[in-house]
Amino acid sequence: MPNEQAVANFCAFFNKLDKTCTEKLYEVYTEEVVFNDPLHHIKGREALSRYFATMYENVERCQFTYHTQQQQGNQAFVTWSMEFVHPKLASGRIIEVEGCSALMFAEDGRVSHHRDYFDAGAMLYEHLPLMGHVIRWLKHRLN
Repeated sequence: MPNEQAVANFCAFFNKLDKTCTEKLYEVYTEEVVFNDPLHHIKGREALSRYFATMYENVERCQFTYHTQQQQGNQAFVTWSMEFVHPKLASGRIIEVEGCSALMFAEDGRVSHHRDYFDAGAMLYEHLPLMGHVIRWLKHRLN
């Protein structure tokens, strides 16, 4: 069952995560972890390591600010804001995305299931050169 320290370890790990830190995934995730976000479904720590390595390969900066944290039994829910800089998105300017992580913990306190919820458009699509203009226009029209 997780405790406050397991959630704190998870949050601290993500604020250190970059292209060089994926070898420490074993400290936070179980071998058979299941990870989901709006763009991916990944099974296993090795596959998750490859995903993070690829994702962070060109990220120049990534920082999380954590807000609400709730725990019940072996589950936790953490809301966050992420700021990141990628040279191919938004002309290299800071992009901010709000989201939350739903976590399930194994008996040893490591994460066995991790699901992120965030607006993929705000994170990626709106910042692509051609597609971004169309998506921003669509969002404006729908509002």
